[in-house]
Amino acid sequence: MRELLLAHGYFLFEDPKERQIMKPYAPLGILYLCSHLRSKGFDVDVFDTTFSSREELFRVLRSEPPSVLGIYANLMTRGNVIEVLQVAREAGWTTVVGGPEPGAYTLEYLQAGADFVVAGEGEMTMEELLLARRSGTRDFTKIAGLSFLQDGHLYQGAPREQIANLDLQPWPAREAIDIQRYVDTWRTHHGTGSVNFITARGCPYRCNWCSHQVYGQSHRRRDPVLVVDEVEWLLGKYSPDIIWVSDDVFTINHAWLRTYAAEMKRRGLRVPFECISRADRLNGEMFDLLAELGCFRIWIGSESGSQRILDSMDRGVKIDQVQSAVHMCRERGIQSGMFLMWGYEGEELEDIEATIQHVSHSRPDIFFTTVSYPIKGTPYYKKISDKLVQLGPWSTTSDRELRIKGRHTRQFYAHADKLLRDEVARARLLNEADARDASSLGVLEQSIREARASMQATYAEVEQ
Repeated sequence: MRELLLAHGYFLFEDPKERQIMKPYAPLGILYLCSHLRSKGFDVDVFDTTFSSREELFRVLRSEPPSVLGIYANLMTRGNVIEVLQVAREAGWTTVVGGPEPGAYTLEYLQAGADFVVAGEGEMTMEELLLARRSGTRDFTKIAGLSFLQDGHLYQGAPREQIANLDLQPWPAREAIDIQRYVDTWRTHHGTGSVNFITARGCPYRCNWCSHQVYGQSHRRRDPVLVVDEVEWLLGKYSPDIIWVSDDVFTINHAWLRTYAAEMKRRGLRVPFECISRADRLNGEMFDLLAELGCFRIWIGSESGSQRILDSMDRGVKIDQVQSAVHMCRERGIQSGMFLMWGYEGEELEDIEATIQHVSHSRPDIFFTTVSYPIKGTPYYKKISDKLVQLGPWSTTSDRELRIKGRHTRQFYAHADKLLRDEVARARLLNEADARDASSLGVLEQSIREARASMQATYAEVEQ
């Protein structure tokens, strides 16, 4: 009899934005959980919601014999997960929720339909919970990392120690879901099929807007030779055209990357891939290794072009390091991607102009902007908690929709976005060999003047 059904709250076909992007990746977190529990003798299945619907999941929950439902929740899937929890409870299932958000909103998830909340890594906590259920015990207080309501009061277990040796953990249970459909979806919509894997867990850096709810501020790395075993298997099993390395910061450990690259070369393996890094963990040698391995794009957290704002974020990088990293990418034919953030606490007009100048000078191949939002459990959230305004019921919103009193309006940041994109387009045009197209340049410069005037005109408008 099945002891656990694992699921998540991401329904690709129910999200208009995701249907435009069509770049889904397998939910490695619950697949790692599945493989661990199966290796311990538990009967575990996965309901992969990515290509399914909530109605199909509801049908399963209502029609099959209830046992334990474990569901992964993050900031963007809160509303879906809560709806699933409520249907499962009504159908007689014991409900467990984990992931990056429930650890910060433990009581809220319990009140919304979860019987248990798992904080941190879930493998050992779920193993002990399932063993306790097998034994028929009703006392779960000795299980670290587990929270629940007891006589109407919140009980939170001791913090769970992190898994010290990741090499002892089995690979994620990819056979539990249809990985080939992920590859084929990518290939159909983008011409290249992609798969994902991780080489490490955790990030040791202290950017104060970033959540560390699951892995903490740790960095635990798998043996590079064993990682190559997995890469070789993935290439043989699914024949992807590209790979996404899902680590928080792929190039933290330079010695590790040297060994990994040497082992890939020894086996004659090379596959195009993209990854995320930090500018202060990149240098010429690392870029040469990345190029040798087949890296075609590297995402670099930049956040701001104002050193004052970066320092207030505890970002730990310098503007010139980011610009140098983008330059070294260009020298080696590697695409650079840049993440940027408007509206961080204390940001002024000159900081926005500094960011625009920074990106225009760097000229990354791709850049994305977002208006900063506080995630509960982070230092940033704590710092501005007295300014936060909840715009709707907690169960149907997310931390992205929290408003910050006194901050500039969304319209102001929309003008900043327009100005940024126009200025970068102008810098690219001027850098091209035939960049003397007076008509195109004239149109851009007029658009820049208008965007800057609109941004300045709305500068004094703030959220109430």
